[in-house]
Amino acid sequence: MKNKIKAMIKANFAADSLALGVHWIYDTEQIKNSHGEVNQLLPPEPGSYHSTKNRGDFTHYGDQTLVLLESVAASGGFNLNDFFMRWQHLFDSYEGYHDTATKTTLKNIQKGKGPETCGSLSEDMSAASRIAPLFLFHANDPETLLEAVRAQTEMTHRGSTAVDAAQFFARLGLACINGEAPASAAVTIADEHFEFSPIHMWVQQGIAAKDENPMEAIGRFGQACSTSEAFPGIIQLISKYEDNLSGTLVQAIMAGGENAARARIVAMILAAYQGLDNETQQWFQGLQKEETINGFLEAAQ
Repeated sequence: MKNKIKAMIKANFAADSLALGVHWIYDTEQIKNSHGEVNQLLPPEPGSYHSTKNRGDFTHYGDQTLVLLESVAASGGFNLNDFFMRWQHLFDSYEGYHDTATKTTLKNIQKGKGPETCGSLSEDMSAASRIAPLFLFHANDPETLLEAVRAQTEMTHRGSTAVDAAQFFARLGLACINGEAPASAAVTIADEHFEFSPIHMWVQQGIAAKDENPMEAIGRFGQACSTSEAFPGIIQLISKYEDNLSGTLVQAIMAGGENAARARIVAMILAAYQGLDNETQQWFQGLQKEETINGFLEAAQ
């Protein structure tokens, strides 16, 4: 289990950095014409959302996930107040991109709100893409894991579908760690825990599109950040390519738009199922923060 959890975390960071060079480019032909198949780490283009970053760095999602990993490693598990303090410190002099959820959360903190109430009302998928580090200490206690997932999500994203999505992917990650195939586990979890949530419909939509070209399916579902658009495409990818982690990450990124959060969640789930493959391991080894992440993982043993 520990090896699979470490694989989830490493793949999640690798996917974030793989998406960095083409994040939020919605024109898939532009990605293809400018970069070909994105199967290696790229630097961001000048003038892009991440122009302050370099090859092997993270998007703002990855930077926040690293703070969460640092927090759980230092605390021996999830501690909301510790994560809250470290997250604020990250943005004291942060030169990377500040999305709307981050700006709103920081404004609410300035108004005196604490970690339970400072979150934005965002319905974006990005908070769900942060959850991999929580498995390090809480995978053996699903109730505690789900509580931690909810708390870390609501700290920045209090929208109901954003929270539900994080809870869903926490349950799916646990199922895959225990050897269940992602597609069938997704259906079971949706039926048993999300019958009256939009997530049930989104899972069905993703599974129904399994045989489609991912770029076409994701283009139809929507390429943007909201959970309603991102969720079905993630399910489509993990059901179509259950046994091909690195290849699926390339497909997730080539589909454009919010490809960072999309790829990060795909990476986490498929690595939970089968661990790292060689190409994803190589991407991880190309990260600027590889040694830092490995240090936190060792400290958490």
